[in-house]
Amino acid sequence: MLEQLLIFTRGGLILWTYRELGNALKGSPVDALIRSCLLEERSAETSFSYDAPAGGATYTLKWAFHNDLGLVFVAVYQRILHLLYVDELLAAVRREFSHIYDPKRTAYDEFDEIFRQLQKEAEARAEEMRKSKQSNRAPPVAGKKQGPGQRAGSQGNGKKKGVKVGSGKDDGDGESGKGRGLSNGSSNGQENGIEESSRVPSVVVKGNENGTPEVGAFDVNKLQKLRPKGGKKSDAGGGGGKASKAEPKKILKKNRVWDDSPSKSRLDFTDPGDEKGDNIVDVVAADQGESMMDKEEIVSSESESEEDEEVESAKPGTKKKGWFSSMFRSIAGNAVLLRSDLTPALKALKDRLMTKNVAEEIAEKLCESVAASLEGKKLGSFTRVSSTVQTAMEEALLRILTPKRSIDILRDVHAAKEQGKPYVIVFVGVNGVGKSTNLAKVAYWLLQHNVSVMMAACDTFRSGAVEQLRTHARRLQIPIFEKGYEKDPAIVAREAIQEACRNSSDVVLVDTAGRMQDNEPLMRALSKLINLNNPDLVLFVGEALVGNDAVDQLSKFNQKLADLSTVPNARLIDGILLTKFDTIDDKVGAALSMVYISGAPVMFVGCGQSYTDLKKLNVKSIVKTLLK
Repeated sequence: MLEQLLIFTRGGLILWTYRELGNALKGSPVDALIRSCLLEERSAETSFSYDAPAGGATYTLKWAFHNDLGLVFVAVYQRILHLLYVDELLAAVRREFSHIYDPKRTAYDEFDEIFRQLQKEAEARAEEMRKSKQSNRAPPVAGKKQGPGQRAGSQGNGKKKGVKVGSGKDDGDGESGKGRGLSNGSSNGQENGIEESSRVPSVVVKGNENGTPEVGAFDVNKLQKLRPKGGKKSDAGGGGGKASKAEPKKILKKNRVWDDSPSKSRLDFTDPGDEKGDNIVDVVAADQGESMMDKEEIVSSESESEEDEEVESAKPGTKKKGWFSSMFRSIAGNAVLLRSDLTPALKALKDRLMTKNVAEEIAEKLCESVAASLEGKKLGSFTRVSSTVQTAMEEALLRILTPKRSIDILRDVHAAKEQGKPYVIVFVGVNGVGKSTNLAKVAYWLLQHNVSVMMAACDTFRSGAVEQLRTHARRLQIPIFEKGYEKDPAIVAREAIQEACRNSSDVVLVDTAGRMQDNEPLMRALSKLINLNNPDLVLFVGEALVGNDAVDQLSKFNQKLADLSTVPNARLIDGILLTKFDTIDDKVGAALSMVYISGAPVMFVGCGQSYTDLKKLNVKSIVKTLLK
């Protein structure tokens, strides 16, 4: 039973709705669809599943667009029902409603009767289809037993060698059971040919008596014939006297000098002081200037000129139209965009995104979403398909990368300070991405805004992790809470937060061990740390160099945190910190892949080795680079 069918504009104005009497929807499935699917450029998917809170009902939502009129049609039904006619009903409603739609009207009461008629017709067709499928499932009829001379492979003496031949005498029964639909009067050669081709799909046999391989098959004799030619050519090329003269002189390795004299070059660059950080001589971080987080990056708003791709010439076998007809079409501007028109431009755009290090799965979904939003639209005057697709993709990328909530950490820190508690940030991620280094950069930025910071060394797994964080704390002159190694990181973090409350610290930066997304024990320990301490912000630290693995990392981190959580509302990743952004040139696709798969915004970007090399993500610059 259909629960609800809703028609609204892209601006959010509800034009018409149908709801089953006495069945009130639990939760807000349509709002969840708009927020999680349509606004996040996932509209190319076929359906959306919604689980109502507090153990309520589960719904499946399907939708359709009328891009030319800017309308959205959404159908809601319970997931357990598996209604087969919903897609057909949405198409019929879209077709009929477009005939009576008027942008000046807001009420369509006369559509109630039309919808009831469409629903009855769709349900009747679905019932007929179900009955016809049941009637087509006829019971297997035992066929006539074949003799030995009629078995597979018996036609001809040397033909079809190497093909598996049926050994049982009930081959006729097996063939009739498979529902091939072959009559007994068919020739045995045809029947056996079908049987053999279905049994061995990967082997192609020509049927010659001597078993000669196919023309396109691999021939070893050709390879053996080519070997002496290659060898002679290499000998001829390498035997000349000129080549030997041009050979560079071999550099011999110098003998090592063993002596007890101390090296003149300085090898230890650490600050003087003992291992606990006492006897500090100077402070390096105070001389590094203003953090890049507080500097505005100016990007030119003028888009760079790009070569327009001619869609018509990309299609093979089509005749190129003259300049007059193409100019007339561009002036008229009444061509309706079809999927076949969009495919060449979308394929070129997908390849461009993948060269910028966007994961293939994300690029495919983005192109499908853009195609769903453009299909059926009328092409504007003096515009080409490639430029229209480019503009739609640019709007989609801006919508994805723009944060959906406030990422002003300083405001949240002051709000937590007014409540008398520290603001806790947990840094998580895989091994070797730079969690400790970028934690120190965030601490330096907070210190510049007169925020008291304390570090918590909760990486009790990796050797040297506590010493590394202790060095950063000594250089920044901030306190650090540590308990050594082989301790429970969740307990260490809780004691650090309690210590910050006693010392009136504003922010606690929790460093955690690097872990792969498939490491079950470490992921369980991370989930325990987050659930026990309930931090204000969970930052995922990821490399900007990562490609397709970004999808696997983010999705599995979120999945593990949700599965291993002991509370109903599991804490997932709240934000992303991209590191090594200065090493990727224009390969900025990792930012798009991470934001698309997790829905979390990029809050920091690490772009260097000093404490000041931390900045905000410039969304317009990223979009411009992706489409360049």
